[in-house]
Amino acid sequence: MIRFLILVSYYFLMMMLKISDRLNQYINAHYNYLIYLSMGLSALLAIVQLVRWVKMGESKIKEEKVEPFHELSKGVRIRSLFLLSLPLVVGFTFPKTSLDSTIVQSKGFHFPKSGETTNGADARVQYLKPDTSIYFNQNDYGKIMEKLRRSHENKKELTITAKNYLEMMELIYYAPNEFLGKKIIYSGFVYRDSSAQMGKNMAFIFRFGVVHCIADSGVFGLLNEFPKNVFFENNEWVKVAGVLETKYVSLFKQTLPFLKVESVSKKRAPSNQYVYRKF
Repeated sequence: MIRFLILVSYYFLMMMLKISDRLNQYINAHYNYLIYLSMGLSALLAIVQLVRWVKMGESKIKEEKVEPFHELSKGVRIRSLFLLSLPLVVGFTFPKTSLDSTIVQSKGFHFPKSGETTNGADARVQYLKPDTSIYFNQNDYGKIMEKLRRSHENKKELTITAKNYLEMMELIYYAPNEFLGKKIIYSGFVYRDSSAQMGKNMAFIFRFGVVHCIADSGVFGLLNEFPKNVFFENNEWVKVAGVLETKYVSLFKQTLPFLKVESVSKKRAPSNQYVYRKF
């Protein structure tokens, strides 16, 4: 019976997270088929456990010396019910996360400096550039990125959408010289780091992204140089269009691609502020 309740709890937790659109905060949305598969399997196994439990009957329970749930001590029953209800309580009571620049500020903004390794406890915390190289060997990763680069090399204008956001950002940082002078159009929220000592017309435009799951999530985007007398506050969502250039950024002690903005407009934040890496 305990197994049956655990399977049912898992099924309803996943269903609730999916219906409330909170599941996409924890795993890549492109893996939804795995969630549906796990929900189907849990429902099937729950039915199997229920049928088995009904067929077993009271005599079989006594024969196998399995103590029925209602005969357990009060303390054991309370602990069991608490553990069974915990996934549902967590699922129903945890609020949907509100994403803004304060999350970036609280985590501390950091971009690996040139030659710096990414080994260690924070290896999966990613900023600016999505990095999927850790999931491939060097040759395979190079082939994947070169194939992606060739598919865009003859385009004079690149429109970055929610669907291709992470792969395009990774490509721009992978081969910035290939896209110099090309027009880039994308959207995101404004972020300025007060400690960065950059000009008032310089700001990052970011989106929160998930590569595989929340463990390798990060904040990704480009540094932008706005026209004079154009200023946006942190967390304001904007759509920008401009020409890609490179410049040395003392904050990160390396040369990075940046967007010299030609036009910008405010826009509403999307209902799902996450973007996902497509493989």
